[in-house]
Amino acid sequence: MAAAPDDIAALKAALAAAERRADLVQHHLSQAERDRDEAVADAARVKAEASGAEALIAHLTLEIEKLKRELYGTRSEKKARLLDQMELQLEDAQAAATEDELAAEQAAAKTTTVHAFTRKRPSKKPFPEHLPRERVVIEAPTSCSCCGSTRLSKLGEAITETLEVIPRQWKVIQTVREKFACRECETISQPPAPFHPTPRGFLGPSLLAMILFEKYGQHQPLNRQSERYSREGIDLSLSTLADQVGACVHAIRPLHGLIERHVLAAERLHGDDTTVPILAKGKTVTGRVWVYVRDDRPFGGAAPPAALFYASRDRTAEHPERHLAGYGGILQADAYAGYGRLYAMERSPGPVTEALCWSHGRRKFSHDHPSRGGRNRSRRQRMPGQQYRASRTGVRAPGGVDGRSFSHSGIVTP
Repeated sequence: MAAAPDDIAALKAALAAAERRADLVQHHLSQAERDRDEAVADAARVKAEASGAEALIAHLTLEIEKLKRELYGTRSEKKARLLDQMELQLEDAQAAATEDELAAEQAAAKTTTVHAFTRKRPSKKPFPEHLPRERVVIEAPTSCSCCGSTRLSKLGEAITETLEVIPRQWKVIQTVREKFACRECETISQPPAPFHPTPRGFLGPSLLAMILFEKYGQHQPLNRQSERYSREGIDLSLSTLADQVGACVHAIRPLHGLIERHVLAAERLHGDDTTVPILAKGKTVTGRVWVYVRDDRPFGGAAPPAALFYASRDRTAEHPERHLAGYGGILQADAYAGYGRLYAMERSPGPVTEALCWSHGRRKFSHDHPSRGGRNRSRRQRMPGQQYRASRTGVRAPGGVDGRSFSHSGIVTP
């Protein structure tokens, strides 16, 4: 180690040189930190842009598939499951994009040269008007922030709306029935017990409706509902919920019968079926949901529209035969062979009038392969319009289906 100078001037010079070296080192360290922050911010911005692009691609892909489904009429369950899977992918992509965007903003806040990345979002729809509004007014200033004057006048207000939810609350309703005894004859009087939707009922109608909607509308099994209620401190076992569901089904069966009579009294019905998973022993089987719709509004009918649903574990012909056992009107449906015996002339009380579905017919023309010739395909695609024009004039158009023509109402007639 060199000997320290013993005069004051030399000591001051050495101290100044040491300070300059320290300042230079500090400058290099600060520059290195800034370079590191900028690199981190640039990387975060690039990642956020990539995530935003991925979310946009997923969103546009989903929209394209939905539009293709609407244009070409594909209604297969495989296609529906594909759309569901794409919606899940879009959900993950948008969540990741938002997370990366916030990380990029946080990283850019540490620098002065890197701008934060802002992902383009679709315009937010206004909240529904029927929701109640709770006004929270922030206390206004009492003096000017510039000059300190207290002479302030209101120019207006800026309102920021935030959607909030009130968590579900459980309660027990105690219905008190007081007893009174007559001092003259010692007869005891008491009001009747309150009405319950189910026998020996201890669950209110709102709770029963929620359980039924969760099971049949949201496809939430009763065991999952029981677990969720248990986490909220409510002990409702699976057997208890199943017992109440059975009682509710019995209670609303007359309503189903009323809808059934109303729908089957229609002159024409629209029928269809779709797959639905049904629990079986140790596995899940593919069942069917059958629907019959009455809607006479397009034909000037005054009857209210309604839909009738049935469920089955398979797709055999006995199900539509049982559903429409006493029906003798018009059935518009697809070409499912299970409807065939409904159209038989020897059927009792009479055959159902068959009305084929244009959506299924046009779908085959739209999906015709281009190699078969564009001219023939265009001719087949024009055929429905020719059939409609022929039905209006009463002249049979060429190229009918099995010697039959299509009426203006979409009904296949001989």
